[in-house]
Amino acid sequence: MTRGIWILGDQLSHQQAALQSCFIEKENTPIIIIESSDYVNKRPYHRQKLVLIWSAMRHFSEELKLAGWPVTYGITAHFLPSLEKWIKDNYLTELWIMNPNNRDFNNLINELSTLVQIKLIPNNQFFWTQEEFTKWAKNRKRLLLEDFYRESRKRFQILMVDNKPVGNNWNFDKENRKSPPKNINPPDNLSFIPDDITTDVIKWIKLNDFGSYGKLETFNWGVTRDNAVTVLNHFIKKKLPQFGPFQDAMVTGKNTLWHSLISPYLNLSLLQPQEVVEAVEKAYFENQLELNSVEGFIRQTLGWREYLYGIYHYLDEDYSNSNWFNHSLKLPDFYWDSNKTNMNCLHQVLKQIEDTGYVHHIQRLMILSNFALILGVNPQVIEAWFHAVFIDAYDWVMQTNVIGMGQFADGGILASKPYAASANYINKMSDYCSNCYYNKKERTGEKACPFNYFYWDFLARHQDKLKSQGRMNLILASLNKIPETELNKIRELAEKWRLNEL
Repeated sequence: MTRGIWILGDQLSHQQAALQSCFIEKENTPIIIIESSDYVNKRPYHRQKLVLIWSAMRHFSEELKLAGWPVTYGITAHFLPSLEKWIKDNYLTELWIMNPNNRDFNNLINELSTLVQIKLIPNNQFFWTQEEFTKWAKNRKRLLLEDFYRESRKRFQILMVDNKPVGNNWNFDKENRKSPPKNINPPDNLSFIPDDITTDVIKWIKLNDFGSYGKLETFNWGVTRDNAVTVLNHFIKKKLPQFGPFQDAMVTGKNTLWHSLISPYLNLSLLQPQEVVEAVEKAYFENQLELNSVEGFIRQTLGWREYLYGIYHYLDEDYSNSNWFNHSLKLPDFYWDSNKTNMNCLHQVLKQIEDTGYVHHIQRLMILSNFALILGVNPQVIEAWFHAVFIDAYDWVMQTNVIGMGQFADGGILASKPYAASANYINKMSDYCSNCYYNKKERTGEKACPFNYFYWDFLARHQDKLKSQGRMNLILASLNKIPETELNKIRELAEKWRLNEL
């Protein structure tokens, strides 16, 4: 039996399971990595994401060749023709593939099964396997993150002493929600000068007009395992000590504060979550770092990231069609062009995405997703946009993040309440409102902030449904105190905006 390995574009690790299974016979195990433009034609993609992925794939291919693997690198329009030719040329009878992270590859793999015997190798890119998550999740009355996170800490003994959480507390969120002070001065982010391979990819994308979103005047992301490790070490040394308190803050002109910027590398497998968490935990014990910063970061990596991946594979595929509020509006045009909105918070965040393909989690949740939610955008439409524009976006990442958490379209499987907020939250956690055309305090009138009247309009439209969510009772009581005349003006403003903008 002659076997070969197909390495997918988000499995760029020398430790990935299929490679490790054949390591002893690597000289006789052909490998294929395929760069397909077919995916680019299915939806818009940020140009910087295309550079990152294709350059990382090309670099990884060269690394494998240097390590002694026989590698074929295909650049093609479609996966199947390249795979068929490679299988025939190498007389393969068995094709090994590490289980894909995203469901959309399963249909393609099924098509290949008519050509060659397929062997799927269990995925080792996460702490939890899909089978382990299923065993944890089945027969549970609730699938809350907090339950999963505590189980993860215990299972992998992270920030634990004598089977108890360090600091005698599982969660330090209250210490990590500080508003940004004036003259905040976070450390600079690392940037990497494109080498010959990356430069060729940039030229290739420009020549073929791949990607229809985002700027490519500068490209500063790392594209190799060594680059990714450098970013991780920089974060631990320069950013982690102050990461916690201002992790939710948003500041004009600061693309990031103390955020790690490692999600693109984790999602490509240039970094492994186990090594990231262990390195952060080690830094805590060796350097006496603030526990709220360390625990906050570990919760995002060991908790939230693993939880989303587990939920994505545990729930039925129909989860992606969830629409609990029956929202149906299209996405405002300014999501694709930041210059088309007078709302400064949206303008600042959207412009940063255009420039870099990245903003941090609160900008995503409480600016971008929040506005789509209270406006009434169809959840599948906003999820597709998130998938298109972010440099770290993948199906497993965005379905659960946007459909579940951001839009509450699953009715409460992931979150215990909708993440809806008015301008008051944005003003508290950012400096955006101070330079805005709209008045952050007004909910009616010509200069009223759209976040304000859409927020109250959202609560009023869905009051009956929201009553079933216990955490919403207090805010619904505030809604009922608004005079009917004012509530009518709020509804009129919301409808007028929709008519004019959509």
